[in-house]
Amino acid sequence: MDINILHQILEIAFQKKVSDLHFEVDNPPFFRGRGQLVRARMPDLTPADTRFIAETVLNHNGRTLGNDLKESDAPYSLPSGGRFRVSIFRQRGHFGIVMRVIPAVIGTFDDLNLPQVLGEIIQSPNGLILVTGPTGNGKSTTLASMLRYLNESFSYNIITIEDPIEFLFKSQKSCIVQREIGVDTDSFASALQASLRMDPDVIMVGEMRDKDTIDSCIKAAETGHLVLSTLHTQGAVSTINRIIGHFPPDTQEIMRHRLADILVATVSIRLIKDKSGENILPVVEIMRPTTTIQACIREGRLEEIEKHIENGASQYHMQTLDMHLLQLYRQDLITLKDAQRLTHSMDFERKLMFDN
Repeated sequence: MDINILHQILEIAFQKKVSDLHFEVDNPPFFRGRGQLVRARMPDLTPADTRFIAETVLNHNGRTLGNDLKESDAPYSLPSGGRFRVSIFRQRGHFGIVMRVIPAVIGTFDDLNLPQVLGEIIQSPNGLILVTGPTGNGKSTTLASMLRYLNESFSYNIITIEDPIEFLFKSQKSCIVQREIGVDTDSFASALQASLRMDPDVIMVGEMRDKDTIDSCIKAAETGHLVLSTLHTQGAVSTINRIIGHFPPDTQEIMRHRLADILVATVSIRLIKDKSGENILPVVEIMRPTTTIQACIREGRLEEIEKHIENGASQYHMQTLDMHLLQLYRQDLITLKDAQRLTHSMDFERKLMFDN
């Protein structure tokens, strides 16, 4: 492995529009495309190959590969402009690398098949917007699309705090400042505190990983800013439970009240293959805290939230995961089998019969 071969592999990833590349010892490189892993027709990688890739990425960021490194995240850029979010880790004593391809162009809501109501949600003057979903299901891409909408439409001061920086923005109507953990600041929590002294209108936090970051995000939203962030949760209820669960039991009631007061929306995303198998579509749950849903959050009646999302769908432009799956199935965009695989609801087939 040398730099020319590595860059050739990475360029192929952009040409083939794959989402991820995997480099592991005793295997050839793997490409993830349309949700499936495909082996490259290349020789198996050696420990020296994966070490070279890890060193190349870290050197690109002014860092060295120490023998004590167990895992690390970093960005990587090609001379052609292609960008990657890189995860370096050890496995069986050797280095492994997973590289997420960052699209060169930030898509619009239409480009990404995202609900147009996101444009309405992102116009909230303050509060907390959470984009959630499993790893690799488009949270960062969705956030970037929402920031693009703001950047093109409003004169805001937008500060992003990321680990690492993924999509690069050029200020248009808005002024965008992008800060990277480990390079520009030490932690999400410290960067959030500093951002409040930077005259922000909007603060985007790449991920709410711990109690301190969650608390700082909530405080920033309470002081009149619009805060955007992500969580690795699969829906509105699990998102609220995850946030509240980070705090001691004797403070959880207070946290439910705080969260109910500042939550603007949860946008939960899963990806599904279209009927042709050639494209990937987002399936999106959108929860907006109506007065009734706010009461459910304050009182811990979270099991009622999905019903209230369904009841408020037309008036407040909300939808459950099943509602969006049914819509995509009615439009003949996805198969019933794929829809059933994605839903966790035991009532999906009944809803389908009733819907028809």
